[in-house]
Amino acid sequence: MTFLPLSIAVLTVSDTRTPDTDKSGNYLAQAIEAAGHRCAEGVIVPDDIYQIRSQVSAWIAAAHIDVIITTGGTGFTGRDTTPDALTPLFDHAIPGFGEQFRALSYQEIGSSTIQSRCIAGFANRTVIFALPGSTGACRTGWEGLIQEQLDSRHQPCNFANLVKRGDGQHGH
Repeated sequence: MTFLPLSIAVLTVSDTRTPDTDKSGNYLAQAIEAAGHRCAEGVIVPDDIYQIRSQVSAWIAAAHIDVIITTGGTGFTGRDTTPDALTPLFDHAIPGFGEQFRALSYQEIGSSTIQSRCIAGFANRTVIFALPGSTGACRTGWEGLIQEQLDSRHQPCNFANLVKRGDGQHGH
């Protein structure tokens, strides 16, 4: 089996982070590149449902973006709106992602994991993962779930073979 590199966009949702202080976004960009994929774009938007939805919608429509990973805005404070912004955009939700993320996270932070509303879904053959804002949570999500699911060699199935692939190639 051949590894198929994907083009991945990273969206940091934060009212306070800058490119210099965005540890989670920077971690994801480095992890993406280290895994052999391409971090196509990295953007920071405020915790605003419409700005999140606007940026993600643009990437869903873009032929060169296969995967979107967001970090931040998945909790329960008044400004945490990432799941609310993304859910209407999904053609298909991936409920198992949030369930499995919380199962992995439980081993690290115990019952506090129930305060994470991380989600995933497909829109226009683009897979979208919404992770919490902490770098530890991003590491858990990437290393425990996303990296393997974006590897076209992973069996018995993976998401890499389901995305639209900006290079015109795709699986099933």
